[in-house]
Amino acid sequence: MEIILIGIALFLAFGNGANDNFKGFATVWGCGLLNYRRALVLATLATVAGSLVSLLLAQTLVAQFTGRGLVPDAVAAAPSFMLNAGAGAALTIFAATRAGLPVSTTHALIGGLIGAGLAEPGGEIRYGALASLFLLPLLASPLLAAALGTLASRAMRLRPGADCACLIAPAPDFVAQGDGSRALASTAVSSAPTLVIAADAQCRRQPGLIARLALPDLGDRAHILSAAAICFARGVNDTPKLAALLLAGQIMGAATAVFAIAAVMGAGGIIYARRVAETMSRHVTRLDNGQGLAANLVTALLVLLASKFGLPVSTTHVSVGAIAGVGAAAGTLDRTTVRNIALAWIITLPMAAAVAWLAANRFVSFITLA
Repeated sequence: MEIILIGIALFLAFGNGANDNFKGFATVWGCGLLNYRRALVLATLATVAGSLVSLLLAQTLVAQFTGRGLVPDAVAAAPSFMLNAGAGAALTIFAATRAGLPVSTTHALIGGLIGAGLAEPGGEIRYGALASLFLLPLLASPLLAAALGTLASRAMRLRPGADCACLIAPAPDFVAQGDGSRALASTAVSSAPTLVIAADAQCRRQPGLIARLALPDLGDRAHILSAAAICFARGVNDTPKLAALLLAGQIMGAATAVFAIAAVMGAGGIIYARRVAETMSRHVTRLDNGQGLAANLVTALLVLLASKFGLPVSTTHVSVGAIAGVGAAAGTLDRTTVRNIALAWIITLPMAAAVAWLAANRFVSFITLA
């Protein structure tokens, strides 16, 4: 059983990497800032880095995804419980990845825990804990991300032609003297420089120019860094949930489990991320560089805050919500694609629960025959 559980946990990690690794860089590839190969490599490296750091930052999520608090402790301690929960989540994520649909590993795991819990003798679900600890953050996060994405997109719009930021020294302040001459005021040295955002040619003509910076170059770097931050945050948030399968079964220590999950998650992204990447980058909406940066900043902020406070939000929900919010503000949102993704989200939890329940009953039948 331990070997089967290890296999299921690593299969789920592979599917998680394939479905989720590229989501931070979806806007980067979608706006043409990087090609697919370079974006994929950076996304995977950032995800693996976040996975390793999760060992220090997200212990709360490990405890939540062993099932304790959601089902009775005796059920959560059953050797077959995490095996069946993992099987339900893994098969659901793999099916969604094959279809190119970005779904939530968090949703799938919760569904797996529910189905496996109901299938165990004496199993019951504590629906109050389910609502407060799991469903409320999952339902609220995409709506909050969409609202913040809309606001961020509007706040970051520059006036046409404003492609340069320059720092201008304050103009000298002279005062009249009694003999009719003028002297430099003593307060002039304390005046602050002025930041001007305008066209490059206008910036160059400014008197007292201290420094200038091309905004497109700055925006490109910030966009890539924000994408890496999302992938890092996703690694921090998702790795403990997957490692919980191994830790609950006391198969390996925390460090070994995290390293194993990180390695297989990275491999899943490298090998099988293309279909979901196409949906996220090309089909939800058309974004320019500034819009992509706005969506990424919202996603990274929300996922990192969720990890800090132990809230099991879905990077998928937050990322798609932010991108959809930016697309709605720009009037470029593909509502058919968003509807299909939303339907996949609705199906994910009950499908994983059903698969886990079936796996539990098949497993019991197999043991009985053996």
